[in-house]
Amino acid sequence: MKKLINDATQAVRESLAGLAVAHADLLRVRLDPTFVLRADAPVRGKAAVVSGGGSGHEPLHAGYVGPGMLDAACPGEIFTSPTPDQIAAATRAVDGGTGVLHLVKNYTGDVLNFELAAELCQSEGLKVEAVLIDDDVAVKDSLYTAGRRGVGATVLAEKLCGAAAARGLGLAEVAAVARAANGQARSMGLALSSCTVPAAGKPTFALGDQEMELGIGIHGEPGRQRLPLRPAREIVELMAGEVLGDLPFRRGDQVIALVNGMGATPLLELYIAAGELERVCAGRGIRIARRLVGNYITSLDMAGFSLTLLRADERLLGLWDDPVRTPALRWGA
Repeated sequence: MKKLINDATQAVRESLAGLAVAHADLLRVRLDPTFVLRADAPVRGKAAVVSGGGSGHEPLHAGYVGPGMLDAACPGEIFTSPTPDQIAAATRAVDGGTGVLHLVKNYTGDVLNFELAAELCQSEGLKVEAVLIDDDVAVKDSLYTAGRRGVGATVLAEKLCGAAAARGLGLAEVAAVARAANGQARSMGLALSSCTVPAAGKPTFALGDQEMELGIGIHGEPGRQRLPLRPAREIVELMAGEVLGDLPFRRGDQVIALVNGMGATPLLELYIAAGELERVCAGRGIRIARRLVGNYITSLDMAGFSLTLLRADERLLGLWDDPVRTPALRWGA
């Protein structure tokens, strides 16, 4: 194993310290318990948006803290859920008096710990709502979940909800945006290699030189099936077919598309995949109205990628276009 780290047991804490230095204008890092919050938090009168999960998926979630997106993020240890005290502390710190939305990826530990934190905060008089993200079409149940996993739609939901909150929408309205985003989004991932967790020191699973794993999760969970490696065109056709058929998406739909690297896939290859996705969608009469291509929800150093398509009406597209200023995502004023 070759990693740019000092101590595997301190990697998350030292990474957060570097994040705080690199983006001191946007965010602050709190320790004991650990969470990341906007530099200007709490914003009075604004519904706050909080998310979190295990580290190792950067820039998710801490990289999306800032104006127009998250008010706080709760990073757990690598591939480990944040604790209820982390989530509760972050919720208290960013509450602007109008309530806090929890965006929760559907992994058992995340769900349980966010529920416990919400109950604790609600007992203290805070208004808290939670929306579950479960967009992965690959498998219904996995090592980490009951039901579908929460993957790429998390990034899109965080952006859309952050924009809704920045517009001044109330907590219930922001939560409705999250439910709409999750309900209209579908994703699938593929691995060309495993990831290596620093504490483990070896790959999570083994893939042959001419093998690929279809339908993997962001923690290196097994996928739907192992297949011989194919050209990018065939891989994208296979994955896009599964995503488009699940909602299902229909001719005339317009979508927000995320072509996401899993951590070790070069942009050269991701742009090839993006071009192939454009071709597949155009052939089905589906217009890609907005695009993201790059590393947005990763799995450490895994080679591979995921596709997410979100069917978007003009309201969602407007929220998408609203300004955002975070370490990993920024446009507009």
